[in-house]
Parts: sequence; structure tokens; C-alpha cells
Amino acid sequence: MAKMNIAQQVTQIISDTVVGMGYILWDVEYAKQGADYHLTITIDKADGITINDCEAVHRAIDPLLDEADPIETAYYLDVSSPGIERELRTDAHILASIGQTCEVKLFAAVNGHRTFKGELLSYQDGVVKLLTPEGEVSLQRSAISKMNTVYFD
Repeated sequence: MAKMNIAQQVTQIISDTVVGMGYILWDVEYAKQGADYHLTITIDKADGITINDCEAVHRAIDPLLDEADPIETAYYLDVSSPGIERELRTDAHILASIGQTCEVKLFAAVNGHRTFKGELLSYQDGVVKLLTPEGEVSLQRSAISKMNTVYFD
């Protein structure tokens, strides 16, 4: 069995607590930013996230992380919302965004375009379907380099 990475370990440690508080655990990311390491916990809920929500989750998960100690080096713990224009990094993120306007960037051009923008119609069997001003487009998930929801042009 493969060893879990830090983000997976942290997800296991905090998931029940975050969900039990009424939030969606949108993402967990552990990355170096400049000279420092940051553990970024992204939370969401139907009516949006406030700074008080972030503070409450931070206070709830900090002792859990201290006790489990999944990270050997010093790091900053950040709790935030995914924002209105959020990156869709996982299958769950894509499925949760059906019906929203999205911008999709590809590794290589399809039909002469590397970027498509339109309503996310569906995501099934590794295929993202968008309704663009030019019509419906089907894109392989494996061909997508970045995908975001879009609210402002």
C-alpha cells in the first residue's frame, strides 16, 4: 500500500471535524511558498465563508494537527474559502460546479483553441462538456491543464 502524502494524511485527520462543524472540506494543500511551507485548508458552505468561519475551523483543527503531528517541518496553517472564482482541481470540484461558467485551459490546442469558456454541462467518464458561444464542446479531463469557475470577464 502506498504511503499517503501530507495532504491526504491531514484530510484524514481533520475531515470529520470540519464536516461535523457544517462545512465542506473543499481542499487540503501542503506546499512551499517562498521560503516557508504552508498547509492550506480550504472550506466552503452553501451561504459562503466568513473570516469567523475560517477562525473557528482553524481553532478546531489546530490541536488535532498538533496531536497527530503529520508534518515534521515548521509550517503555517492557513484556513480560507475557495473564493468566487475557484480552481477546480479534483473530480469532486468539477461535479460541484456543474451549471456554472468555467474557463478551461488545455495542454495542447483542440480545434485551434487552448482555452474554452462556457457553462459546465456535465462531467462523466473523464469527459468535461461545456456549452460555449460556439456550441457544445467535449474535452478529455487528461487534456486540461487548469480549470476555474468564472464570474467576471
